[in-house]
Amino acid sequence: MHIHILGICGTFMGGLAALAREAGHRVTGCDAGVYPPMSDQLRALGIDLIEGFGADQLALKPDMFVIGNVVSRSRKADGTPKFPLMEAIMDSGAAYTSGPQWLAEHVLQGRHVLAVAGTHGKTTTTAMLTWILEANGLEPGFLIGGVPMNFGISARLGQGITFTIEADEYDTAFFDKRSKFVHYRPRTAVLNNLEFDHADIFDDLAAIERQFHHLIRTVPPSGRVVSNGLEESLDRVLHQGLWSELRTFGAAVSDFTAVGEPHAFDVLNQGKPAGRVEWALSGVHNQLNALAAIAAAEHVGVAPADAARALASFENVRRRMEVRGTVAHAGGAITVYDDFAHHPTAIRTTLDGLQRRLGSPRGRILAVFEPRSNTMKLGTMKSQLPWSLEAADLAFCHSGGLDWDAADTLAPMAARAQVGKNIDELVTQVVSAAQPGDHIVCMSNGGFGGVHERLLKALAA
Repeated sequence: MHIHILGICGTFMGGLAALAREAGHRVTGCDAGVYPPMSDQLRALGIDLIEGFGADQLALKPDMFVIGNVVSRSRKADGTPKFPLMEAIMDSGAAYTSGPQWLAEHVLQGRHVLAVAGTHGKTTTTAMLTWILEANGLEPGFLIGGVPMNFGISARLGQGITFTIEADEYDTAFFDKRSKFVHYRPRTAVLNNLEFDHADIFDDLAAIERQFHHLIRTVPPSGRVVSNGLEESLDRVLHQGLWSELRTFGAAVSDFTAVGEPHAFDVLNQGKPAGRVEWALSGVHNQLNALAAIAAAEHVGVAPADAARALASFENVRRRMEVRGTVAHAGGAITVYDDFAHHPTAIRTTLDGLQRRLGSPRGRILAVFEPRSNTMKLGTMKSQLPWSLEAADLAFCHSGGLDWDAADTLAPMAARAQVGKNIDELVTQVVSAAQPGDHIVCMSNGGFGGVHERLLKALAA
């Protein structure tokens, strides 16, 4: 089959393209701004990429056009279509489908799907679960919204029956407004956490809870739902109806609990010792992620003790507190980290985790962030930013492209917060404030204008 993917450079669609190519399909694709690293990864797989969404691509005559959710029916100011290829596809009557639908029909059929959903921690938890299965000989397939360092790739078909997938609640396509994860029909579903996000497509938390319950409705009677016992929102989801086995984690009365610090803890299963995790990760959030992965892996036959042992060699995911470099100075090195955090809760969790890992006494934590997601750009959660940055000694916000006043939002932080209108200004502010021993954490769900390398270069000058 020849498939042509619209929006191929997105994380999900790029992973789908890799799976399709591995399965022997001919894959081509297009996107706006075809650039590395995804473009290099795809071309290395023999996938031809086209810049833009021109209607002339209809001449490729693929068996199926696979449409990413970046594509819409929107118009430019002059009234012309923003995505002329999509208009041409529809006019011609050519076959088209969404990415999640194609994946469900051509990759997930017949597999034991383990899907990890939640507002935070989906990528990391999916990577943990995948590594547990790999380390225990299950040879899973996977599609993850990041690159697990244990594998070096974000997607593969795998040799076993299991397939792990990061289950996103964002909508499927302009013609299918259901959450992506409804298509996956997992036998094992992890509900990691749930709070309001994606203000561009959801009106309120109740609307997201409804989508999570749609996911639960797709889990078969012999399936398992693994749910965070600390989350009232997930309790409300479960109370809407549950037809599968339930395993909980996190809360004192949960099935799976942890005793000890996040970097070294005992795992209890219904109050009885079941394993021990000793690893390089820190933060309570990662401890909870580990419990979720262990509970999910048990459903496909991996004993909790074996799962916990596998996590000792888990190497995390790129852009999850990834050290991008250090600059030596008399009095202590300055370390620059890269992290994907962009939601206020994720920002707070990331900084709290670093603070806990560093202990006391410690160097200062400098938080450098950009409100880049659609939700953050809308300003829906701006009031939570001072709370999310409490663990930072200093905070620096990139305000480019925002319609709200970042300086006013961060005013409660007084002199601890600065705002930069562009990357150059931001780098200047950070470098001027940096001291030996500092830990600089750059947080964004995008490339952030290469701020990490620019900071390292300026700090070394």
